[in-house]
Amino acid sequence: MNAPERPAEPRLTSLSHGGGCGCKIAPGVLSEILKGTTAMPLPPELLVGIATADDAAVWMLNDEQALVATTDFFMPIVDDPYEFGRIAATNAISDVYAMGGRPIMALALVGMPIAVLSTETIARVLQGGADVCRAAGIPIAGGHTIDSVEAIYGLVAMGLVHPDRVRRNADARPGDRLVLGKPLGVGVMSAALKKGELGDAGYAAMIATTTKLNTPGPDLAALPGVHAITDVTGFGLAGHALEMARGAACELQLDWPAVPLLDGVRRLAAQGFVTGASGRNWAGYGQDVVLPAGFANEDRALLTDPQTSGGLLVSCAAEAVPEVMAVFARHGFAQAAEVGRVLPRAEHVAPRLVVRA
Repeated sequence: MNAPERPAEPRLTSLSHGGGCGCKIAPGVLSEILKGTTAMPLPPELLVGIATADDAAVWMLNDEQALVATTDFFMPIVDDPYEFGRIAATNAISDVYAMGGRPIMALALVGMPIAVLSTETIARVLQGGADVCRAAGIPIAGGHTIDSVEAIYGLVAMGLVHPDRVRRNADARPGDRLVLGKPLGVGVMSAALKKGELGDAGYAAMIATTTKLNTPGPDLAALPGVHAITDVTGFGLAGHALEMARGAACELQLDWPAVPLLDGVRRLAAQGFVTGASGRNWAGYGQDVVLPAGFANEDRALLTDPQTSGGLLVSCAAEAVPEVMAVFARHGFAQAAEVGRVLPRAEHVAPRLVVRA
């Protein structure tokens, strides 16, 4: 007698209430949650902690080395388990690069609905993550697994950096220029994908950008003219630019026409393929963003679009822009672009982001 066939597995994205970095708790809600927490005094060895909402923690080991430690995990943004694993791992490792560090190892964080997904499918998720770690030159040295209602995968990522080359998100300076390493639009593409409206070319572009490791980070941090680096993820370009402005007590000015976009995403956004996280982002920080008159709804959606495994945002001296662009080009980031500048904050005006059309 033949064994009964296993029921067809559901789409990975159907198991999740949100995908990729769009799963992040909205910035306004997160601020409310953290407001009541009490922090202990920080030891001097902690070079970077939670004070400026930076990408990773940095602990000084000695005069030549500091440890970069971070973690990131989320629910599926695509249905292919292997690509989900690749995207999640690339995104997690990015925070090490954003601090100027070189990754050294990772730990896997795995939560899977064991009764719903096959062991083969789960293994493909882990294989995708392992292959990205192999490409980054690091081992997955351990991890933790749980039986979860929703599929969750990510990494604890660790790296090393010289203490003098740590690049925080809070050290932008007036007069700096802003350079963005990857185009925007991943959240819009994911919304179109969930509704079956993203074509093959769009899907290929989405996979290509979300699985591209932000390897320029350490080389950028080695440039004396580079003052601050962050990566653009779940809070969108506007949210992470605001974190940079607040940390440096400056005003950031963004030249919207110069911001690179993934092909076709403006059209998709205009058609309504926008994630709920985009609106939550705007509700959380829109009061500190100045938009030009007549700024289109689809452009605002892209400004706040949650990026999964997004690009590095670099604040550098004006004379360092050619070097920064050369580093991006050497690492294969052809769409990197200068997108704005850092200005002194006007008296009695909170740090803000000003968008120019």
